[in-house]
Amino acid sequence: MKYVNAEAIFPKELLNEIQKYVHGGIIYIPNPEGTHKKWGEKSGSRTYLNARNEEIREKFSNGASIHQLSDLFCLSCDSIKKIIYSKK
Repeated sequence: MKYVNAEAIFPKELLNEIQKYVHGGIIYIPNPEGTHKKWGEKSGSRTYLNARNEEIREKFSNGASIHQLSDLFCLSCDSIKKIIYSKK
């Protein structure tokens, strides 16, 4: 989130109205309803993790052990189990 001076973006009338409620403070203006993205959608992290988890499930179904997958993906055995046994 980037700081922007309200004088640079709001019309004078709107700025005067806002100043009735906030005097020199900092306010947060959220995105409109329905435009919020879930975690990792913008950066691509969600896509990467979904692909990685699918690869883990596939290797497990092809005979790889939990310990082998743990070493291969640098994750704990508990994390591998959560991925394998999740309902996806």
